[in-house]
Amino acid sequence: MAIDDRSTKRGRRILITGASIAGSTLASWLTHSGFDVTVVERHSEFRDGGQNIDVRGAGREVLAKMALEQKVKERGKGETGIRFVDEDDQSIGQFDVEDTGAHGPTAELEILCGDLARVLFDACGDKVEFRFGDSIKTVDQKAGPVGITFEIGRTEDFDLAVIAEGVGSSTREMVFPGENEPRWLDVLMGYFTIPKGEGDNGLCRIFTAGEGRSIWLRPDNQGTTRAILVVQKPPEGEEGFSVEEQKAFLREHFADAGWEAQRVLQGLETTKDLHFDVIRQMKMDRWSKQHIALTGDAAWCATPIAGIGTTLAMIGAYVLAGELSGAASVEDALQRYEEVMRRSSKRDRTFPKSLQRCCSRKRVSQWLCSMRFCAWQLHRGSSRPQRSC
Repeated sequence: MAIDDRSTKRGRRILITGASIAGSTLASWLTHSGFDVTVVERHSEFRDGGQNIDVRGAGREVLAKMALEQKVKERGKGETGIRFVDEDDQSIGQFDVEDTGAHGPTAELEILCGDLARVLFDACGDKVEFRFGDSIKTVDQKAGPVGITFEIGRTEDFDLAVIAEGVGSSTREMVFPGENEPRWLDVLMGYFTIPKGEGDNGLCRIFTAGEGRSIWLRPDNQGTTRAILVVQKPPEGEEGFSVEEQKAFLREHFADAGWEAQRVLQGLETTKDLHFDVIRQMKMDRWSKQHIALTGDAAWCATPIAGIGTTLAMIGAYVLAGELSGAASVEDALQRYEEVMRRSSKRDRTFPKSLQRCCSRKRVSQWLCSMRFCAWQLHRGSSRPQRSC
């Protein structure tokens, strides 16, 4: 679908709440089509850094259309593959990018979340009005333009408001009360930055500690290491934890995990960027209501497990901007947007809860053997697996 920069909708006011990947991608495409765009972000300043993400398939096509693919490659974090290790840091199995290709466990376009968002933010230039340190307080869903009152006290009308705040969006809950029925996947994850250690290199190292726990150490391009602590258990209200409660939870579950757990927990004590996620998928019967729409994780969160969230966020923004630029009305555009994105998101969100069990100690060897065999089948002409099963 091509974006029509000769849109008859020039001057139409659109509000986007959330200045990360989905929000900034949408803002860029909308201004390209002549819309008047405002982005509001509750944090006081733009947030760089964050955890590792990747862009695949159609997401890369969107970047290419924006002439940003090379910039994203230049800011890549340089992860060269994945290595599974035992408690003594001995390799159980390894998958290098050069063997598995761009669609393997490590994608060719691996980048920190904030770095990709920064590229997209910069692409908006001065054509988009960004307001940091503010958020939506109330929404008046009247006929025609939607009335928005902001936390700072200002009230304005917009022809469309798009919620791109992520899986935990408070604005979504205010506008669509009781409509979200999350599918809990019985996995909790803590992401944070720690000092780089002697064993940290270009590989992502993964240690399965037993009892549904695993530790991931991933490289970045800033001289530090990105740690991920994973716990497999049914949720018991942890999504409402304070930061101190989140840290206490992770300390309790990884105190006896072995390997480099103590080093990771030491880094947890001083980190400033802990992101704690109780993994769930969004399940909503509609993504729009009058002149308000959802996009990105706020609409269809596939979870980090699916590995497709960033790509879906960029595709969704591209599709929504395209439909708005060509439709006769906002309502027609939103209807078409939902039709297109429900097909895409449903295909990429479908996997069983049992997927996480592949990280248990007793199953990881079987999984590794299967992956080696598949990689060999796909790349027989280039290189063979490093180890046989």
